[in-house]
Amino acid sequence: MRNCFLAILLVLGSIGTLRAQGEAYQFFTSKGKKINLSQVLKEARGTDAVFFGELHNNSLGHWLQLQVLKGLHSENPDLVVGSEIFEREDQLNLDEWFSGQITESSFEAEAKLWKNYAMDYRPVLRFAKEKGLKFIATNVPRKYASLVSKSGLGGLDSLSSQAKSYIAMLPVEVDMSLPGYVAMKDMMHGAPGNPEFMIQAQALKDATMAESLYEPLRAGKQIYHINGAYHSKDGEGILWYLKREFPKVKILNIHTVTQDQLDKLDDENAKSGEIILVLPSDSHTTY
Repeated sequence: MRNCFLAILLVLGSIGTLRAQGEAYQFFTSKGKKINLSQVLKEARGTDAVFFGELHNNSLGHWLQLQVLKGLHSENPDLVVGSEIFEREDQLNLDEWFSGQITESSFEAEAKLWKNYAMDYRPVLRFAKEKGLKFIATNVPRKYASLVSKSGLGGLDSLSSQAKSYIAMLPVEVDMSLPGYVAMKDMMHGAPGNPEFMIQAQALKDATMAESLYEPLRAGKQIYHINGAYHSKDGEGILWYLKREFPKVKILNIHTVTQDQLDKLDDENAKSGEIILVLPSDSHTTY
């Protein structure tokens, strides 16, 4: 608890210092135009889904993630929230905590939590619970992604029907020509392991997170999904699978990057989302 408190003070102190020097963050459109949070929320109106592509360990980004959630909720109290950080197996734990059947401490003891959950993700969960929002555990269990990284998608065929209920419906289509997957393969050149199997494991995560959102979208609910920036960059990953199922879906993709300066969007970061959130390169990280 003491370490968590000190970390919070460090983040707040960092934000204060940054604000004293100038802006602590900056939103841009894909055309490089500066916009503020209110304008981001205005862009979100009328969309079916808002994706926040995060940097998992950046605390300033997580604080902004919460502010986006608060803004979306003020416009739509029936919002549905989902996140990569929870695997489908934890849906029961989430439902029981949100319904008051188990305590928060019991939930945190039972669920598979990321190491920076208390610092970076807990505020989002608490806000969603306080407002009575549905929260979806969207990710595939990591053991099945690990299986695919070693044996390919064919390794899933022998799983039980219960195990398969935690993953996207088989067979999972993988477009190996997507730029994001091509870049991933290039990065792995010379590394141990089978690059195609690693890409298939990544695609399994993308497909499962997308499929986890089908039901609320069919019910006409607006989605706010939190995931690593790579899973939604350039409209690929999760978004590619979602658009295959819902060709007319309206998506606002917020993509997070870091830069040494916040005055101008670097060319290499343009087009990665409809909205690009730029954070300082030296902003606080939790690991």
